[in-house]
Amino acid sequence: MKKKLRGKLPFTVCALIALIAAAVFVARLADWQLVHGGEYKRLSTRSTSFNADTTATRGEILDRNGVGLVTNRTHYKIVFDKLYIDDATLDNTILRLMALLQQTGDKWDNPLPITQKGSGYAFQKDADDAIKALYELLGEKPAADRCVALLCDRYHLNDYPQEERFALAAVHYNMEQSGFSNATPFTFASDVSRAAVTAVSENTQGTGGVDVQTYLVRSATNPTLAPHVLGALGAVTQEEYEELAFSGKQYGINDEVGKFGIEAALETELKGEGGTKIIQRNSDGTIVDTVETIDSKPGNTVYLTLDSKLQQIAAKSLAENVDAARAEGKSVSEYTGKKFQGEDCECGAVVMLDVRDFSVLAAASYPNYDLNQYSQYGNYYTKLAEDKRSPMFNRAFSGTFACGSVFKPCVALAALEEKIITPSTEVFCTQKYDYYPSNVVECMHRHETMDLHGALAQSCNYYFAETGRRLGIDTMYLYAERFGLGEATGLEVEESTGTLAGRDSDTWQPGNTVQAAIGQSDNAFTPVQLATYAATIANNGTRLKTHIVSKITDYERKTTVADYSAPVQADTCGVSEKNLKIVQEDMLAVTQEEQGTAYSVFGNYKVKVAAKTGTAENAGSDHSTFICYAPYDKPQVALAVVLEHGVRGQYAMQVAKDLLDGYFKI
Repeated sequence: MKKKLRGKLPFTVCALIALIAAAVFVARLADWQLVHGGEYKRLSTRSTSFNADTTATRGEILDRNGVGLVTNRTHYKIVFDKLYIDDATLDNTILRLMALLQQTGDKWDNPLPITQKGSGYAFQKDADDAIKALYELLGEKPAADRCVALLCDRYHLNDYPQEERFALAAVHYNMEQSGFSNATPFTFASDVSRAAVTAVSENTQGTGGVDVQTYLVRSATNPTLAPHVLGALGAVTQEEYEELAFSGKQYGINDEVGKFGIEAALETELKGEGGTKIIQRNSDGTIVDTVETIDSKPGNTVYLTLDSKLQQIAAKSLAENVDAARAEGKSVSEYTGKKFQGEDCECGAVVMLDVRDFSVLAAASYPNYDLNQYSQYGNYYTKLAEDKRSPMFNRAFSGTFACGSVFKPCVALAALEEKIITPSTEVFCTQKYDYYPSNVVECMHRHETMDLHGALAQSCNYYFAETGRRLGIDTMYLYAERFGLGEATGLEVEESTGTLAGRDSDTWQPGNTVQAAIGQSDNAFTPVQLATYAATIANNGTRLKTHIVSKITDYERKTTVADYSAPVQADTCGVSEKNLKIVQEDMLAVTQEEQGTAYSVFGNYKVKVAAKTGTAENAGSDHSTFICYAPYDKPQVALAVVLEHGVRGQYAMQVAKDLLDGYFKI
């Protein structure tokens, strides 16, 4: 019996071991599939898949009527996808594509800063940055011939003829510099013609990895229309990247962001959100399927309050009248032998507002520039930066200028409200106001007896110097603030707050007050502030928030995301309706009475215009300023014009007239 049991023992032990092994295997299998199955599946997916980012479309910028100002236009490019490229035939494919593009008159992208000269090579002129990048790649600073030789060695191209070898070296260099990889396609040629699209499509069938793709190019439809307002894009800085990290939008270190204007002010609205393609491949690298796609989301569309037609009139008229003022200034200077007759007039700005909601209808700054060329930087940008006239400076919103006599309606309203004067208060003008010998005020004429009506219509400095002295600087600037002078107007884009005499002055003497009362001293305001001030008078003393953004919609313009069209009250001027009416009538006299300073331009105008002219002393020729609103009886628009060193008011008035002609279709 014992012998029989001893015979079964080995079998029992083996069976037991097999049973234990099976139990361990089953337990391990259960752990793999049931307990950690999801985790291992994700690991498996990672090992056989990769992410490819898709680009985000930036939102467009339109005028108030939906006319495109900055839009995205469809272009075509030839792209290599490394996942499908056959490395053994890549160079032949490149040469074949080059030949096709030569036939259609298109060019392939070539950032290599070297040109072929006979049997040798030379560096391109004005390509210092590109040459530096080439040197960094090669690790030395050789001559152009040596650079080409090193590149041909680097990319194994020495078996090709010289011309083909050089072309291939340029393409491979571009590939390396652009980070060509499985996740990053390479653009062989951008912005190609439809003829090239057809030729490439027909001749690359069966050639893996070559594709013709559409892409959007962002540009200004009329690049000189409103460059200062629209703004431009540029590479994100470290500071911007850190700040935008909290914006709710995803940014990469290579992204472009708005640098100024609307592009900067509404960066997070215009910014789109990129998508991700998760692509799966098998062990030999063949694409199996797209496991998942996260769609990109375009940015929102921004509607501005600008009217592109009025903006075009503003830019054209401003340029013409600056030139005309300078030409007359040169003529007068040559005839009289005196300097500063307007021969230095080279710049100016104009702003037109809708009185009903203080929206900006037009805002032009001169000199102007081409926004599309600016965005490419390079030589054009350098030329702008070196221009002494500072064409990139937005004079309409950020330029501050001594305003001259256009400040007088504010002084009149403050003095009436404070009962310093009445409409019948008379002052005898002897042409030279010398109450403060250290601050003598000169008047253009010896007006003799003047009341408020005549003083505003004929712009009597003597009258307002005396009125300002009685009023005092503290009261004067408190009223000026409420009219928006020396204050931010509310614009969504960058603007200057200007300088308000007395309030913003480090030292003040009593005699300075009489200079401030005629718009001199430290008073320096932006054209948009002056337009806001004129609109406030037209709006019976209610100052609204000045704005240039009308609404924001989704990219397709179907759903409104935000609407800014409703008027927003910023302040009231603190002047009674009765006193406002007095000054409004006096401003009408500026254009309607023969002795009015704007009668020559607006005396017979079809629409009644209330206005005030101004001449402001400064270094060089005097500035010419002008504010107005129209129609007088039911105001719709208000304007401010500043011609730097323009001297003669007729040219500033002509800019306003041209805009009013456009608005009222006269």
